[in-house]
Amino acid sequence: QAVAAARLGAPVRMIGRVGPDAFGETLLATARRDGVDTTHVRRDETAATGVALITVADSGQNTIVVAPGANGQVTPADVDAAAEAFAGAAVLLVQLECPLPAVIRAAQLARDRQALVVLNPAPARPLPEALLKLTDLLAPNESELAALAGGADVAAGAAQLRAAGVRTVIVTRGERGVYYESADARGELPAHPVPVVDTTAAGDAFLGGLAVALAEGRPLAEAVAWGNAAGALAVTRPGAQPSLPTAREFHAFLKERTP
Repeated sequence: QAVAAARLGAPVRMIGRVGPDAFGETLLATARRDGVDTTHVRRDETAATGVALITVADSGQNTIVVAPGANGQVTPADVDAAAEAFAGAAVLLVQLECPLPAVIRAAQLARDRQALVVLNPAPARPLPEALLKLTDLLAPNESELAALAGGADVAAGAAQLRAAGVRTVIVTRGERGVYYESADARGELPAHPVPVVDTTAAGDAFLGGLAVALAEGRPLAEAVAWGNAAGALAVTRPGAQPSLPTAREFHAFLKERTP
């Protein structure tokens, strides 16, 4: 997600941990190459770098198994040590591969600095009320929404989460597009018709595009459209980071597909 936003031209700072291994060195090197500031990614000498094992079907659909590794050791103290990274930030984008106490602390620091808090609740797990109330925008996919809202349909699930304190809910639905709802806006966007090669990084690309648009002050509907376009581009190519679009590719696609 950090690389997805950085490739679209945003200044991005990342907080987390890697292990003392080749995976960690590669992760940091590739993130830096794409413009991500990794100053606050800590090297953990006691845990391996987190990995995701991905299988892709002939249809392009994927199955992902995550071993959090060092990211599972991130603490609120790590977040506090990286407090300078929040200076001037417009958006905090977090997910749940780090422990909840660290996520909550990051959301608190972002809120204190008037940054928008965007939460991707993946892997899905019950969310404490404290985190929901700190979340400006919750962006689950359909299976994550079902886990959070007890199997309710998309509209009912979004309404349930908003009633719990979340200001805006965006639900990505793969080939069925995206649904979004806030206090003063509600809508759906269809998925762009593109050849699907690999869906692995579609959600990450979506979140990167969404976060960049929000950081630029664009309205919700336009930010969702940016995420939708970035996700569509990502599924046309194999791999995770290699499939994420550059700013040039993204804006050309957006111009071509915008009426």
